[in-house]
Amino acid sequence: MARKPIHDDVTDAELEVGPPRRSAAGLPSLTETIPLALSRMGPGRAAATLANLNQKDGFDCMSCAWPDPPDRKVAEFCENGAKAVTWEAEPLRIDSDFWAAHPVSELRERTEYWLGQQGRLVEPVYKPAGTDHYHPVTWDDAFGIIARELNALDSPDQATFYTSGRTSNEAAFAYQLFVRAFGTNNLPDCSNMCHESTGAAMAQTIGVGKSAVTYTDFAKADLIIIMGQNPGTCHPRMLTALEEAKLAGAQIVAVNPLPEAGLINFKNPQRPRGLIGHGTDLADQFLQIRLAGDMALLQALSKRVLAAEAAAPGTVLDHAFLEEHCEGLEALTAHLAQVDDDEVRAATGLADAEIDELAARYLAADRVIITWAMGLTQHKKAVATIREIINLLLLRGNIGKPGAGPSPIRGHSNVQGDRTMGIWEKMPPAFLDALHREFGFDPPRHPGLDAVQSIQALRDGKVRAFVALGGNLVSAISDTAVAEAALCGARLSVSISTKLNRSHAFVGEEALILPTLGRTEIDLQASGPQFVSVEDTVCAVHPSAGRVEPVSRDALSEVAIVSRLARAVLGPDHAVDWAGFERDYDTVREHIGHVCAGCEDYNVRIRQPGGFMLAHPPRDERRFPTATGKAVLTVNELETIRVPEGRLLLQSVRSHDQFNTTMYGLNDRYRGIHKGRHVLFVNPEDLADLGLVDGEHVDVHSEADDGVDRALRGLRIVSYPTARGCVATYFPEANVLVPLESTAEVSNTPASKSVVVRLEPAAPAVS
Repeated sequence: MARKPIHDDVTDAELEVGPPRRSAAGLPSLTETIPLALSRMGPGRAAATLANLNQKDGFDCMSCAWPDPPDRKVAEFCENGAKAVTWEAEPLRIDSDFWAAHPVSELRERTEYWLGQQGRLVEPVYKPAGTDHYHPVTWDDAFGIIARELNALDSPDQATFYTSGRTSNEAAFAYQLFVRAFGTNNLPDCSNMCHESTGAAMAQTIGVGKSAVTYTDFAKADLIIIMGQNPGTCHPRMLTALEEAKLAGAQIVAVNPLPEAGLINFKNPQRPRGLIGHGTDLADQFLQIRLAGDMALLQALSKRVLAAEAAAPGTVLDHAFLEEHCEGLEALTAHLAQVDDDEVRAATGLADAEIDELAARYLAADRVIITWAMGLTQHKKAVATIREIINLLLLRGNIGKPGAGPSPIRGHSNVQGDRTMGIWEKMPPAFLDALHREFGFDPPRHPGLDAVQSIQALRDGKVRAFVALGGNLVSAISDTAVAEAALCGARLSVSISTKLNRSHAFVGEEALILPTLGRTEIDLQASGPQFVSVEDTVCAVHPSAGRVEPVSRDALSEVAIVSRLARAVLGPDHAVDWAGFERDYDTVREHIGHVCAGCEDYNVRIRQPGGFMLAHPPRDERRFPTATGKAVLTVNELETIRVPEGRLLLQSVRSHDQFNTTMYGLNDRYRGIHKGRHVLFVNPEDLADLGLVDGEHVDVHSEADDGVDRALRGLRIVSYPTARGCVATYFPEANVLVPLESTAEVSNTPASKSVVVRLEPAAPAVS
């Protein structure tokens, strides 16, 4: 039997704070996972889901995009993957009575945790204009309402169509095709808020914005540098690959403002020593860098590499590689010679000896991987920082050979596949030309709106309709209050979702929620059971097929929803065979093979055991598809954030019991936090300087150039070994502090990891 939904919302009244852990996983990962799955799903459903999770003939995890190893284990999942499956597949349903009992105005007051714990959405619901309640409607009525409103717009550009990284390749391709046939390129997605900086930097420098390593490269590396990344919580299966690399002789260096348990010690729950022994120590060196100091560190490292070459000419740089494949070395050399060592110290907070040690490790290694996540991508200078990663790797030829290369780690399971399928507001002309050849219509050519621009356009009244294929944009985007008001100003909002979130409470005059199947569930269409496909963070494309009965027979697959929506909006005589898309997903894949670069013979290749790898010219053949055909060493001006006296620099982080905006629980056991989330991690020396103490409650105010007072109130101070001058609190709550216009140069990604804040005693609660 399904459990009952939680009735009362949670508070931090029972918040517990203990010491941070110095190891990750181990026996607690099993005691957290297995009882939860059994109690929420029951033995049969739990066994069917966990046994098929990340298996070659099963379904892909709906959380992170970490790649699968060539040889799968019986239990090929991590603690957080099991929690994600349990959250999606438990047979708890939101029945029709819920909507009468809970008006939209009440849902706005609920936490993300409460909303997600109410159960699965099982029927389409509609909130008419001027009302405060959703009520059930038929699918035909739902599509009719959307068609009426979209076709009444003055221009297709008055609508924006968001996509979550959970969406399958087939649904993403159909979705972008529908949106472009409708007449707009407004296709924001969650990549706009995470790795857009990566794509911009790598496309410019090496011609491909994706990881240039495979899973097996990690075990071939001599040195792995992990920057701005917390694998133990955000993609725990990476710890297994790091352990394999360490046992093969690799050195590992962690660069991060916070010490993270997973990079200190890993107790692999699939090894006896991980359950009852010491586990494996991972990081050989930890550089506790100040927020936004990574660019300065990378320039200092490259400067040391060039100095070593000058001291022993011809022995340090990979001259053959640089001469044949690269350009810009002379300008880079001249620029780095002027880098000020005092500015590097101020920006990084590191001692010269620490940087010298890392430089020595880099110079001694023949094969180096540098891997990073949102700790690097969400700063003003994020794109320039990632260009500096490429500079450092190119100097010694660490791209295009086994065990070496840049490795951005994507956060959401198929966000990379979405982009391959055309979910981007700025797809290149070649892709649009292929759409024209394949379907006979001329797609719009002008750039569309990204996620930040979509909220700005909604705020300014330039966009009147918002459609979301998954996701929770209201919580995920910066400047929460502005985002909430912007969505409430729309004429229509539509969400395609498995569960409730706060984007269902901040909605347009008219609003619809359309329930969709989860990735765990059997997808049965007219031609029989269907599978979909996804692309992981290393460009591996593989099939995914649900293995348990759907929680509701009234929920439709994402492909079916998009196909029916397209028929309703574009009319029954549209040139695309939308009904065929829904009937048999092979039809969609045939078109993918004709339109999407690298996806030729898609239906054949996706049926190979384990799928296939997309071509990657820099990785595969040291060919760089840039404007000049060469990899580009770039010159980037260092800009250090100046934090005024008495102020601190804040970053947002995830707790261990969450994935993106989804809360599986209220614990962050690696950091010692239990039964709550409203905490602020502060260095004890900074507490002393500010006259504050552990356990005190403060309001956090961001100090932006626009003069707006943004505040996150009532956080409990936790004395914690953060970098000096740097504090941290949880995402998405911290988004309220980030101005919408505060974004990374070039990529327009929210600068959520470097917010200047001041702390004030907590304002008394209003009774």
